[in-house]
Amino acid sequence: METFTLVPRGPFSLAASIGFLEGFTPASYSGAGDSVLELAFPVEGSWRTAGVRVRQDDDGAVAAEIVSPAEPGPDLVAEARPQVERILSLDVDGSGFPAVGERDPVVGAAQAKYPGLRPVGFWSPYEAAAWTIIGHRIRITQAAAVKARMAEQLGEPVSFGDRVVHAFPSPQRLAELDTFPGLAGRKPEWLRSVARAALDGQLDAARLRAMPPEEALADLKKLPGIGDFSAGLTLLRGAGAPDAGPGSEPRLARAVALAYGLPGPATPEQIAAISDKWRPYRTWVTLLLRVQLEYSTGDITGRQGHAPTS
Repeated sequence: METFTLVPRGPFSLAASIGFLEGFTPASYSGAGDSVLELAFPVEGSWRTAGVRVRQDDDGAVAAEIVSPAEPGPDLVAEARPQVERILSLDVDGSGFPAVGERDPVVGAAQAKYPGLRPVGFWSPYEAAAWTIIGHRIRITQAAAVKARMAEQLGEPVSFGDRVVHAFPSPQRLAELDTFPGLAGRKPEWLRSVARAALDGQLDAARLRAMPPEEALADLKKLPGIGDFSAGLTLLRGAGAPDAGPGSEPRLARAVALAYGLPGPATPEQIAAISDKWRPYRTWVTLLLRVQLEYSTGDITGRQGHAPTS
């Protein structure tokens, strides 16, 4: 087995990340405990399926072990390492994040409530884009069930010893998709387009992160079935852009209103003005406020006090 170590810059809690994932509906993640994270995903580049077990040591360092394939080789290790870093937001220097809370007491209170929590992304922009298509015009729980069945039937299984995790199907597999239960209308066609874009490098996370956000979003919206919301989710939650300007979708508007004591949902102008103080971690603060909304109101699950699901 190959191992590598990631050293967080700034506050980071793997246990907080696991807690988030266990309530994050698209991930359908059922953990191995609050100290171990087991991931199965197609690795960007070769798109070979890998299984990675992640732990955080007492000194804060994050140890990652590739358990599958048994002999990954240096090329796969080189591809998997930055992907794991990005999934956990460890590719971003978070040493300046506490300063955001110092200049904005609302953010500081959220940081204290959820210490060390950073965004946990989709395993890749490819999977994020596919999720938006699967979930188009159906409930989030329905979409999660379809995505889980696709992983079980079309993805590769990865054994972690006492349990098996099915990875989302590789783009090579999804590019051949004709139909699948729960995918209505043009969704199979759109998923094939996403798969081809991944194989062509259009959805490469490093590529998207290197582009100005407006340019990246415009490029993503060239894909069939990808609109404003889907492009934003793919960039923020798939490529892991840490400082994208928050959008104006209703759930965020309610989260900002709750946190800042506004009389009604925040307007786009209010969100833009308030979030300017969050730079260069606007994506991270957006996550904290949405988590706070879910824990406080059960906005998605309807279960107040439970882990967030989106």
